[in-house]
Amino acid sequence: MRVLIRYFFRGIRLVLAPVMLISEKLSTPNAVERAPADQARVDQACQHLALYQFRTCPFCIKVRKEIARLGLTIELRDVQHDPAHKQDLLEGGGKTKVPCLKIHHEDGREEWLYESDDINAWLHQQFGA
Repeated sequence: MRVLIRYFFRGIRLVLAPVMLISEKLSTPNAVERAPADQARVDQACQHLALYQFRTCPFCIKVRKEIARLGLTIELRDVQHDPAHKQDLLEGGGKTKVPCLKIHHEDGREEWLYESDDINAWLHQQFGA
């Protein structure tokens, strides 16, 4: 029975995944406009950030839309398909839950921020207009 349930949900995911990705493409907002110097500063700050995510996770899609809206260039690390990223997330953040934003501070410490709403609030606080 467990096997049947597992295959049922895998089938649902196979059907819904393309729908979710197409929906993301169609509904992603345009990026905010910044002066070139301001955008360069934002891009420099984003070099210290990495988003650990699954491609079809609805909460990850929510964070990626906020990243697009704010015009950020944050490295996306796919935990589902890259075992090295999954291991890095487990060792650094303590759990393999996504989305997770890795923030490397200038003093050398690393912060692992979970929860899509918390990540979006932090991004908006740091880079919002």
